Amino acid sequence: MTQQTFQAILGGQNCTVMLQQMSTGLYLTLVIAGAVIVGSKYCADRVSLVRFDFDGFSEHLYFLDTLGAQDPELSGVGTRFKLLYATVRDRGPEEIRQVLQ
Repeated sequence: MTQQTFQAILGGQNCTVMLQQMSTGLYLTLVIAGAVIVGSKYCADRVSLVRFDFDGFSEHLYFLDTLGAQDPELSGVGTRFKLLYATVRDRGPEEIRQVLQ
């Protein structure tokens, strides 16, 4: 199992994002202020990983395959597979921010 952990400020909140590559695919855990918001969620192309409001966090976090529609793999995160963040107020792709550069 390969994993990567990073910090980001999303929705004005300090977040920890953990990615784990397993034989069945890539999984994401999102922690805010010590609380697990999303636990080991399977990452699929263009599918929101956060589907509900939690303590003011009503944003969307999802992966985008820049070369097609394949579900992400850790080895391609940041290059082929972009982890994107969008608020419910966003009106267009120009307002969607990339989490990993």
